[in-house]
Amino acid sequence: MGNKRVMIPASEVDLTAVNYIPENIQAPHLTGFWFKFFVKLAEAPGIGSLIMNHLKKENKIDEMLKYTVIPEVPMFKPEYPPQEPEPAVVSLEEDAKPEERVNLALKYLPEYDPASNWSGDSTASFRYWKIRDYAYAYRSKFTTPSMARHFYAIEEFNNKNPTAPLLISFDPDEVRKQAAASTQRFQQGNPLSILDGIFMAIKDDIDCYPHPSKGATTWMHEVREVKKDAVSVSRLRSCGAILVGKANMHELGLGTTGNNANYGTTRNPHDPDRYTGGSSSGPAAIVASGLCSAAVGTDGGGSVRIPSSLCGVVGLKSTYGRTDMTGSLCDDGTVEIIGPIATTVEDTILVYAAILGSSPAERISLRPSVPCIPNFPSQDSSQSLEALHLGKYTEWFNDVLSTDISDNCENVLSRLSEKHGCKMVEIVIPELHEMRVAHIVSIGSESLCSLNPDCYEGRGARLTYDTRTNLAFFRSFTAADYVAAQRLRRRLMYFHMEIFKKVDIIVTPTTGMTAPRIPPSALKVGETDLHISGDLMRFIITANLLGFPAVTVPVGYDNQGLPIGMQLIGRPWCEASILRLAAAIEETCAEPKKKPLQYYDILKGN
Repeated sequence: MGNKRVMIPASEVDLTAVNYIPENIQAPHLTGFWFKFFVKLAEAPGIGSLIMNHLKKENKIDEMLKYTVIPEVPMFKPEYPPQEPEPAVVSLEEDAKPEERVNLALKYLPEYDPASNWSGDSTASFRYWKIRDYAYAYRSKFTTPSMARHFYAIEEFNNKNPTAPLLISFDPDEVRKQAAASTQRFQQGNPLSILDGIFMAIKDDIDCYPHPSKGATTWMHEVREVKKDAVSVSRLRSCGAILVGKANMHELGLGTTGNNANYGTTRNPHDPDRYTGGSSSGPAAIVASGLCSAAVGTDGGGSVRIPSSLCGVVGLKSTYGRTDMTGSLCDDGTVEIIGPIATTVEDTILVYAAILGSSPAERISLRPSVPCIPNFPSQDSSQSLEALHLGKYTEWFNDVLSTDISDNCENVLSRLSEKHGCKMVEIVIPELHEMRVAHIVSIGSESLCSLNPDCYEGRGARLTYDTRTNLAFFRSFTAADYVAAQRLRRRLMYFHMEIFKKVDIIVTPTTGMTAPRIPPSALKVGETDLHISGDLMRFIITANLLGFPAVTVPVGYDNQGLPIGMQLIGRPWCEASILRLAAAIEETCAEPKKKPLQYYDILKGN
C-alpha cells in the first residue's frame, strides 16, 4: 500500500524544477560459467520470475509502469504535427526511380575536385575514398569494378587471426557477376547512377537475395525463406550498387556491443581488442576498414549510430517511417528504421537518396512530408546554418565516462558558433528515466511478439546467452506495462515538440563512452553488461522511441586514439537540416584523421 504515484499532465510540468539524475543501472556483469548458470536460472519457472521482478524493482521499472498514473493517452506509433519547410533544400520524389533521386542528389553536393584527391602525394594525411572517387576511377579507366581489390581484401580479412568476421554470408562468384555487369555498363558508357560499381554490405536482418537472412542466429533461415530483396536493397540494386553479402551483427539486434558467439565477434578496426558497438557491428566495421564505401543497417536502439560512432564513420537514422522496412526482420516494430552507414556525410546522403521512401501504409498513417536533402551550392545554405538554434542539455551532455568525449563535442560546438554563427540554446529534457523505460518495454515487447512462436517450438534454446537473458527480461513485461510505455511516449513527445519550438536541432555526444574492451571470456559465450549498454545508449533512445531523425558524425579521438562521435537530433522529417549541420561539422573537423589499424586502400593498394 502507499506506492501509488500520480503524474501531472505534461503541459503543466515546471521545467525549472527538473533535476538531472544520472543513470544508475542495477544489474550484474556476467560472462563465462556464471553467465550460463544465470541464464538457466532466469529461464526457470518461478525463480526466473523472481530474478526479473527483482531487477525491475531495483531499477524502478515497476514503480514507473505499475504504480504510476500517467494522464496521457497511449501513442502506439510516433505522431507529429505538421512541420515548417526546411530552408535551402532540394525535394526528392518518393515515387521517382531510386537512380533518378540519387542523380538529383549528386547535383546538389559540394563541388568535387578529383585532382586534389588523385595527386599521388604520399605525405597527404589519411582520408577515406568517397563514392565520387570510385566513380571517377571507373570513368577514367584507372580501374573497373571487376578489377577492384575488394574480393581479395575481404577474403584476406576473413582469414585474419584472431577471427573478426565482417560478413556472415559472402559468395565471391555472385559478387563477381555483379561487378562484371557494372564493368560492362561503364565500358558502354551508361552506368545506372553514381552508385554503380560501389561495393556495399547489407546487415544480416535485411533481405538481400539470394543470401539467407539469419539475424546472426543459427536458425532464422530455417523458418523464414528469402525470396526477394528488401525494398531498400532493391532500390540500391537498381542504382547499380554491388552488394557484397550479409554483414555480421549482434544476434537479432538485441545488444549494443556487437558480440556474437555464433559467428564470431566483429572487432573494431581502430583497435581489434575492442568492440565495434552494435547491433550493426559488421556494417560499421566493413565501412571503417575501407572494404566497402557504404553499408545499410537497422536502428531500433542506436544500432546504426552506436557502431558508426565507435568506428569513426557516419550513420544516419531517418525519421520513423521515412524508409520502407518491408523485407527486414524488424518490419513490424515502432522504433526501428533502415539507415545508411558511410565514411562521409555526402556518401550518406547518396545512399539515403536511394533507399528513402515510405511504405504505402505509412504514407497514409504518418503523412510524411516530402523528403529533402541539403542544397549545398545554394547561397541560402550558409545562411540557413547561421539561423540554426542548437539545443544543449548541459548536465546530460556532460554525463560521459571520459571528459575527452564532452570536451571534443563542446569544442566542435564552439567552432560552429564562431565559423557559422550557430546559436546555442540551453534546454532541459525532463523524464529521461521514463524515456529509457518506455523504450525498453516497447522494443522488448515487440521483439518478443515476433520471436515467441519460434521460441515456443524450442528454437529459443539455440539463441546466444545474452539474447536469452534479454528475452527472459522482456517476458516479465505485461500488456499493461506496454500500454503504460505508450502513454509515456505521448508525454515525452509533448516535451520534445515544445523544445523544438525553440531549437532546430538537439546536440549530444553519440555515446557516453568510446569503444569498450572485449573480455576474452565473452568471445565464446557472450556476456551481459547493462552498465556498458547504458553508457552506449545514454543519448540514443530519444530518436528511436519518438522517431526523430538523428545522425552521428566523427569529431575526434579520445586519449587512447578511439573515435568520438557527435549526435544531431532533428525535428520530424527534417533530415536535410541535420545532414547540412553534419557536413559543416565534418568540414570543421577536417584536421588529420587517424587511419584505422585495420584498413585497406582499395584504389591505391596500400
